[in-house]
Amino acid sequence: MIATTPPPPYYAVIFTNIKNEDDEGYAQTASRMVELAQLQPGFLGLESAREEVGITVSYWQDLESIKAWKANAEHIEAQKNGNKKWYQSYTTRIAKVEREYSL
Repeated sequence: MIATTPPPPYYAVIFTNIKNEDDEGYAQTASRMVELAQLQPGFLGLESAREEVGITVSYWQDLESIKAWKANAEHIEAQKNGNKKWYQSYTTRIAKVEREYSL
């Protein structure tokens, strides 16, 4: 599903990753992180796709909202598990969305 976002400007957090073969507990944690993110002040939406490379883009009102999400206790625990066991590699990018258009 394509996220419905307000008129720019807003921010996008782009999380790209390659998972390890052993991903026990990953799906449940990923689902929980979506639930939690949706409760965070400043959260605007989310899009995610996975094949060889997983890409999740979350949209946020401002940088303070992103910082608060990164500091969420359950999110911190999920990040630790990602580093220890779920991901071969990942990159997080934060971008300011200044323009958008749709069909």
